[in-house]
Formats: sequence, structure tokens, C-alpha cells
Amino acid sequence: MNIQGTVIDYSLRLAEHFREAEPVFSRLSSGLLNQGRKKALAEFVRQGIPGRKNENYKYTNLQPSFAHDFDWIHRRDGADFRLTDAFKCDVPQMDTHLMVLLNGWYHSFQPKSGSQSGGWLNGSLEQVSREHPELLQKYYGKLADGGEDPMTALNTLFATDGFVVHIPAGIKLEHPLQVINILQAPASSFVTQRNLVIVEPGAEVKLIICDHTLNLNHYVSNSVTEVFIGEGASADFYTIQNQHNNTTSVHSAYFHLGRDSRLTTQTITLHGGLVRNNLNVILDGENGEANLYGMAFMDKRQHVDNFVRVEHNKPNCRSNQHFKNVLDDESSGAFSGRIHVQRDAQKTNAYQRNNNLLLTDKALMQTKPQLIIEADDVKCSHGATIGQIDEEALFYLRTRGIPEKQARLTLMNAFSYEVVRQITVKPLRDRISELVDKRLRGDVGRCHDCAYHCEC
Repeated sequence: MNIQGTVIDYSLRLAEHFREAEPVFSRLSSGLLNQGRKKALAEFVRQGIPGRKNENYKYTNLQPSFAHDFDWIHRRDGADFRLTDAFKCDVPQMDTHLMVLLNGWYHSFQPKSGSQSGGWLNGSLEQVSREHPELLQKYYGKLADGGEDPMTALNTLFATDGFVVHIPAGIKLEHPLQVINILQAPASSFVTQRNLVIVEPGAEVKLIICDHTLNLNHYVSNSVTEVFIGEGASADFYTIQNQHNNTTSVHSAYFHLGRDSRLTTQTITLHGGLVRNNLNVILDGENGEANLYGMAFMDKRQHVDNFVRVEHNKPNCRSNQHFKNVLDDESSGAFSGRIHVQRDAQKTNAYQRNNNLLLTDKALMQTKPQLIIEADDVKCSHGATIGQIDEEALFYLRTRGIPEKQARLTLMNAFSYEVVRQITVKPLRDRISELVDKRLRGDVGRCHDCAYHCEC
């Protein structure tokens, strides 16, 4: 069978499975989650599993990832491990409010789920959709557009659970929220996760997301997160991706910023088979600011693709993108960054950089920075570099008595530090620096301690 035939079969297979499982969704999910499924089905069937013929996925072919026979996880299974015994993803000396998701389903391992003092809320999408339908009615599906991205349509089609965070106006959380996403199933599995974050005017929140796998089965994980940041609000999102080589992860995040709001994202990819990060930001109020940072370390035949779109709709807004990659062995990377300044978005300041370090002749990087400017009073720039370790700098360190291996590690750490230093939470910054150093030394260690010793 030719490749195109295989693509069609797998897309139709997913659609057919939904039709068979639709009674389960209708019974287990609220009407708010069910109401968008038929439209999502039509959009997914129209577009299919994205491959290189899809312009937005030209550097990342997702079609081979669907060649495995997968189990479908449409119900919440009991966790067969104790979090404190099997896994710790804590950052030393930093208190966090903890949320744990197993195969896309929210699990409560401590009594801090649900409504908190001060009125803020964190919990299961499934539960919140029933208990607080007004939140989903107002926000769910308002940013994530399956008409533009088939993986978002596929997510809406199968969405059953994930996490919800709601920070009321004026509430400033003292401690970060931490989400531990774990993939652990007895067989290869297809996992869907849908998340919603609402930060109302004047509120502040920091969110740390850790992605991990606890066994070596094949996984395809497709997550979508919608984030609304109100007037004068502030949100920091830190994502730490550390999964094994049998995992395909597609993360799509949609951000909407109001007037005088601020967003900072950090996407640190330490390990993963195929990782696709979609970041979509709309600056929809004056004086908004978005700072997007990313750092990836790939080896063997791993692949990472950061696809970033920033849309400036209102005047006097600022955006900054800076993504770096260190690619070893036969690994590959891609970066597509687009800044779109609308006609009315005068006085825009928008910058974009993508820097890449190739450690072998077989490593491959493809980069595509883009500017679309319809206003006439703006400051915008973009740039990309692809190169190898500076031999002069390496020679200088070696003349100072530093062994070659240590000298190379020093230069790679210096290369990554420009992004890592942007993390404003010091204990987290120190922990990420430690993890980056381990990754560069070839130590595929989990975030803190792990009872599973995956070598893939």
C-alpha cells in the first residue's frame, strides 16, 4: 500500500473509532464537551492526519506515529502506583499546589483539589464541566480552532478530561501550580488531554508542567490547552518535556491576552521521540506583553518542532520569541515562527530569534522565521542561526587546561543559559540548569527520582 493510502486509512480509522465510541462519550461527558464533537469530526476528516503536504507540518510528519495498534483510553483508570513512592517531580525548596494527570485523566493525590481559599479553582475538566458549566460555556473551545489544525480538531473530538485552573480577579497565588503528566498504560495507547486556564483581571499565576513516561510502550499524546489572561493579569507557563523515544507528543497551547496583561512561556524539551509544540498567542488589548522562550536537546533520531504564531491586534504591544536547539547524532529540529501585525496594531515591538547548535554532520535543523506587517509604525525583527561549536572558543578553553569534553560541555551550557536564565523562579531555574547539565552529559534522569529505569 502506498504512503497516501496508509494516511487515508489511519485518518478514517480514527474517525470510525469515534463513531463507534460516541455513545460512551455522550454518556460519560457533559453536554458542553459533547457539543463540539460533530464539527470537530468534519474538520478532522477534511484535513486528515498532518504530514508534509500540510504546510504547517512540512517539517514534521505525524503519519508514521499512527502506524501502531493503540488502546483507547476513554475512561479514568485507577492509578496503580503511589506518587510518593514511584515518582517525584518536585523542585527542592519550592512549595507548589500539585495536580497529577495519568493518561490524560485528572487524579487527586492530595486534598488540595477543587475550590481553594480565596475562591480559586483547580480540578478535573470532566468534573468542572458539570459543577461549573458557566466557565466552559464562556471559554471552552473559543481559542482552539480545529479548522486550522487537524490535531486540535482530533483533540476536541476525543476530549474527555484534563485540568482546569480558574484564578478570580485580583487573586495572586503565592505558590506555583504544578502539573505532572504521566503516561503509563499496559499497552501502546492513544491519549487525549484538554486543559483550560482562566486568569481573570489583576490575577497572577505560575504554572509548571512536567511530562513523563513510566514505561516503554508506544504512546501518541495529543493535548490542547486554552489560556485566557485578563486585563492587568500575569501568567508564567513552564513546560518540562522528558519522555522516552517511543513517544509522540503534540502540545497545542492557545493564549489570549487582554489589556496590560503579561505572558511568559518556557518550553524545555529534555527528551522525547517526536515532539511538536504549537504556541498560538493573540495580543488583543493595548500594552500587552508576551515573552516566549524555548530550549531543546535532541540526540539519536529524536525530533522536535516548535511552531509559534503571535498575532498583534492592538497598539503598543510587545512580543519576544527566543528558541534554541542543541542537536546531536542524527536528531532533527524545526522552528516556524510567525509574527503578524494587524493594521491597527501601531507602535508594536516584536522580535524573534532562533539559534541552533549542531554537534554532528548528520544532525538537521530547518528554520522558517516569518514577519507579516500591515501597520506602518512598528519595530520588528527576526533572525536565525545554525552552526557548530566555536572552534576558537574551544581552543581557548583547552589552552587553559580544560579537557576537550568538559570544554564542549561548558560551551553548550553557555549556549543554553541565555534561555534558561529567563526563568524568574530561582529554585526552578536552578533545577532546570541541573537537568540541562545532566542532559548534556547524556544522563537521561527523570525530574527528581523515579522508580522506573527507562533506557530508551
